[in-house]
Amino acid sequence: MIVWTVFIVIVVFALVLDLGVFNRKPHEIKTKEAAIWTGVWVTCAILFSGIVYLSFQNNWIANPTNLTPTNAVLKYITGYLIELSLSVDNIFIIALIFSSFGIPKKYQHEVLFYGVLGAIVFRALMILFGVALITKFSWMIYVFGVFLILTALKLLFSHSKQKDPHDFKIYKWISNVYPVTTKVEGDKFFIMKNGVKYVTPLFVALIIIELTDVFFAIDSIPAILAITADPFIVFSSNILAIMGLRSMFFLVVGMLDKFKYINYSLVVILAFVGIKMIISHQGEIPEWLSLGVILISLAGGMLASKFIKKNQTE
Repeated sequence: MIVWTVFIVIVVFALVLDLGVFNRKPHEIKTKEAAIWTGVWVTCAILFSGIVYLSFQNNWIANPTNLTPTNAVLKYITGYLIELSLSVDNIFIIALIFSSFGIPKKYQHEVLFYGVLGAIVFRALMILFGVALITKFSWMIYVFGVFLILTALKLLFSHSKQKDPHDFKIYKWISNVYPVTTKVEGDKFFIMKNGVKYVTPLFVALIIIELTDVFFAIDSIPAILAITADPFIVFSSNILAIMGLRSMFFLVVGMLDKFKYINYSLVVILAFVGIKMIISHQGEIPEWLSLGVILISLAGGMLASKFIKKNQTE
């Protein structure tokens, strides 16, 4: 329980420092700053594997799945990479939302900050629900496995068909409840005009991003549950991946066109973890193999993006 408490306190402290100190004034996040913070969060996530090892070695936390310290670390790193890689697809959607609602770059970090707060709460609830389901109903692992394979097929055949966020039902619902201003009003989410309360595009973008994260969590939570059902590993790897998503967004968003084939990597990863879940009762796939498949898939997508584009321009 102590490790859980310390982890949550550190996450909250990091969020307070983020918005209250380092990003107190709205500003555009440049590539260099994004690269530094991405490096900081990835380094923190890697170093946290040491905490995972010590926690399982010294029985600082409950170990319902009887993991050895080494196996716990492998599952944590594999789960973190899965969550981080699936976040890439989320970046595409967030970029589309910001572009559609004309959100200036200097306010995008603040929107993502509040998006992260909501994502932490939503994912904590979904992890609790997912772990409880798999623990109580072992057959649910087959349901999650089939769901991930279907999600991979959907991603394979329909990723290019992006919807305009203005067509989302939530946007139409917000418009019916509150009038929406046609332009961003500084960093305000609500404004008053002639005694009438308006919501700004900043608020609409935030709500759609929150719902988008819930949608992606429906994919990512089952994906990491294919690796382990240990609550601490699932929660910590998920939250650390989300915390690094903001800086990674500003680092990667300008290079999205250079990684056009990375989505095929995500298809492979989702299909693999789906198959892993389905066959888990017949035989367990070693963690080193799972980690290898994820790394090779990501590397393959990046190399394909680089060389195929190069050949097309020659």
